[in-house]
Amino acid sequence: MSGQDTIDDTTGDYNRLETELVAQDRDASRVATADIDEATARRLVGDLVEDDVVTPIPDQRILVHEPSSKPFESITQLAVFHRGWRAATDADAEDN
Repeated sequence: MSGQDTIDDTTGDYNRLETELVAQDRDASRVATADIDEATARRLVGDLVEDDVVTPIPDQRILVHEPSSKPFESITQLAVFHRGWRAATDADAEDN
């Protein structure tokens, strides 16, 4: 391109905008898992224990996530894992 066409060319701007919009869409569709504080984690894990999704093993000081059979020593790690696991399970169900 030469002359005025070079100045008027907005292809680069369009490509940057398109890339940004795709990234925003991707971010909006993801489930936030890393923003769990300890109080929220305790509440979530308490609910999971009541629903028999998590089994506490007091003598070993671990919590077992029953659907995946994964053991956890940290309530926060278990809560983050469960949110991610549930998001993945929900996504798989939507795909089928």
